[in-house]
Amino acid sequence: MSITPESHGRSPERRRLSDGGGQTNLTGKVLIAMPGMADPRFERSVVLVCAHTDEGAMGLVLNRPMPEIDFGDLLEQLGIATDASARRIEVRFGGPVEPGRGFVLHNVPEHGDDPEGRLRIGRTLAMTTTRDILEDLAHGHGPASAVLALGYAGWGPGQLEAEMLQNGWLTGDGAEELIFGADHHDKWQSALRAQGIDPSLLSAASGRA
Repeated sequence: MSITPESHGRSPERRRLSDGGGQTNLTGKVLIAMPGMADPRFERSVVLVCAHTDEGAMGLVLNRPMPEIDFGDLLEQLGIATDASARRIEVRFGGPVEPGRGFVLHNVPEHGDDPEGRLRIGRTLAMTTTRDILEDLAHGHGPASAVLALGYAGWGPGQLEAEMLQNGWLTGDGAEELIFGADHHDKWQSALRAQGIDPSLLSAASGRA
């Protein structure tokens, strides 16, 4: 596993969609997979959009835990020493692109500068791709809320918008419980209910024109 700030393919960029271009910037929003989702890898998934530019989008899946992977073992593989106060944060499947690359999703103070390797997603949410945050967590420091995602979901220019037009995704707000909560079994249903949609009725409508 690598966790580095280097750019790879459709990695997150700070350049956003231009205002007035008729396109909606979805950074910080969640994508909720609809029954019409064509890609089985994203069936019933909830994805946080971490970056959305005119060159595409990047996001992390929020409801695919990887209980078979221990955070402490990953630190050991990276040569990061731990002590008794080491944090045991959850490891998740972030998406099918670059599955060996790690992204730490965590809370941040509302005000302050963002160091190199950190991408601010919202007022109090960021994603970090540098080793130092893992070293902090290994010694009981770092952000109060954090999860580690392996891999990410990526879309080329206009691809996400096309999938939304094809009824693949519904958008919603990225509530903290969806982002950091551990009840993954009900996250998809909870995300739909937050938009005023009954999941059972939505599922019953699956496959209809």
